[in-house]
Amino acid sequence: MASTETSPNTPSTPDTPLTPTPTDRRRWFALAIVMTAAFMDLVDVTIVNVAIPSIQRESGATFSQIQWITAGYALAFAAGLITGGRLGDIHGRKRLFLIGIGGFTLASALCGFAANPEMLVASRILQGAMASLMVPQVLSIVHATFPAHERGKVFGLFGAVVGLGAVTGPLLGALLTEWNLFGLEWRPIFLINLPVGIAGLILGSRFITESKAPKAMKLDLVGVALVTLGLLMLLYPLTRGRELGWPLWGYVSMAGALVVLAALVTYEKRKAVRDGSPLVELSLFKVKSFAAGIAVQTVFGVALGIFFLVWTLYMQYGLGWSPLKAGLTGVPFSIAVSVAAGMSVQQLVPRFGRKVLQAGALVMAVGVLLYIWEASRYGLTIAPWQMALPLVVMGAGMGLIVAPLTDAILSEVPREHSGSASGLISTVQQMGNALGLGLVSVVFFGVVDDGLAEARERTAVGLAFADGFQHALGWVAAVMGVIFLLMFALPKRPAQHVEGAADDSSPATEKEPALVG
Repeated sequence: MASTETSPNTPSTPDTPLTPTPTDRRRWFALAIVMTAAFMDLVDVTIVNVAIPSIQRESGATFSQIQWITAGYALAFAAGLITGGRLGDIHGRKRLFLIGIGGFTLASALCGFAANPEMLVASRILQGAMASLMVPQVLSIVHATFPAHERGKVFGLFGAVVGLGAVTGPLLGALLTEWNLFGLEWRPIFLINLPVGIAGLILGSRFITESKAPKAMKLDLVGVALVTLGLLMLLYPLTRGRELGWPLWGYVSMAGALVVLAALVTYEKRKAVRDGSPLVELSLFKVKSFAAGIAVQTVFGVALGIFFLVWTLYMQYGLGWSPLKAGLTGVPFSIAVSVAAGMSVQQLVPRFGRKVLQAGALVMAVGVLLYIWEASRYGLTIAPWQMALPLVVMGAGMGLIVAPLTDAILSEVPREHSGSASGLISTVQQMGNALGLGLVSVVFFGVVDDGLAEARERTAVGLAFADGFQHALGWVAAVMGVIFLLMFALPKRPAQHVEGAADDSSPATEKEPALVG
C-alpha cells in the first residue's frame, strides 16, 4: 500500500554537544541504520497485503478481522505520529528511535507467532504504535546529524529507498508466502523483521548521536485519546456491521463519532489558547490551500485503502492466483509510480504547477476505469499482461500526485507552523487509509456477499469477487473525481512562496522525501 509520510515534528537544531561534525564518519552509519528502519516499515505495510488470503485461510480469520490486520496498523500509526515526533523532541530522537525499533521488532515477533486472529490483530495494532515512535525520528535524526548542504544527497537516497520498498514489499511477501519456510505459511513475512530489528537496535545504540529540540512542544494526550476514540467509533461498526447484520448500535456509534470529533475541535481550540501546543493546529485550516490539501490527502488515503486490499482479494480469491503471481502483477504499477513521481517533481511541476496534480487525478481515474473495463471484458480468464496497461496508467497518475502534493499543501503555510502542518499531512493520510480499509465492507464485501449467496461452484465464487472488485473500483474512480475538484483550491504554483510562508531556507521545511507507509 502506497502512501506518503513526512516527519511530524519540526526538525530543529539539537541542543546536545554530541552532535557529529561534518567530518564525523559515524553519521553515515547512523544514516544507514535509520534508512534500514524506514525501509523495514515501508516493506512491512506492503508485504502484508499480498499474504492476506493466506493468513485468512491458515488462521481462520473472518474478513472483518482481515480488515483490522491492515486498518489496525494504520489507525495506531496515525494516532501516534505527532505524539511520537514530540516525544523525540522532548526525550531525545535516538532514545525514541531505539524504543520504537525495539518495540516494532517485538510486535513483529508477536505477529509471527500469533496463536489466533485476535492476537494477530492486537499485535498489528502494537506494531503500528511502535512504528509511530520510530518513523518520526528518522528524518529528525537526519536533520540533526547532517549539515544543510549534504541533506539533498541524503534525501535522494531516501527517495531510492521509497522506490525500492514499493517494489520489494509485495514481491518479498509473495516469495516468503510461496516458499512456506519451515512450514510456517505466512508467518515469515513478520519474522523477517527480527534479525533486521535486532541489528538496528544494537548498531543504533552505538552510532546514532542523541539530539533534542531546544523548544519542544508539549504532549496532547487528551487530543490523541479523542481522535483515536472517534475513529474507533467510526471504523469498528464499518468493519463489523456487515457480519452482524448492521445492528442499531453500529449506527449510534458512527453518529457518536461525529460528537467525539466535534469535542476534539473544541478541546484543541482551548488547548491552543492555554499552552500553544495542541495536537492539531486548527489555525492552519484558515489557509485555503492547506485545508483543501488536507482534504485531498485524506480522500486520497481512502481511495488507496480501498484499492490495495480489494485488488489483492480479487486476484487471489476471485482469480485463484498464487501470491507470487499476484505480487509480480503489481510490479508495473510500482515502477510507474516511481518514474512519474520523479518526473513530476523535477520537470513537470516547476513548469505546469497545480495542473500536474489535477492531471494525475484524471490519469489515475482513467486507469481505474480501464481496469474495470478489462476486468469485465476478460472475466476470470484475464491475464497479468492484460492488467499491465491499466496498472501503468494508474501508477503514472498516482506518481504525479504523491510527490508534489506535500509541497503544494505547505506552500502557503507560515514557517512557524510548518512542522505541525507536516505532521498533520502524514496523520490524515494514514487516517484516510484506515477509513478506506473500513469502507471495504460496504463497497466490496456487500457485493461479494450477494454473489456468494448464489454461488455453488468455484466459477460463481470467482465471479462474485470479480463483481465486487469492479464495484469497488467504481467508487475509487468517483473518489478521484472528487480529488480533482478539491485540487482547484491548491495554489496554481505550489512551489511559490508567499510572505511568511514555508520556504526552503527554514530547516523545518527542507524538502523531505515521501515515505510510503
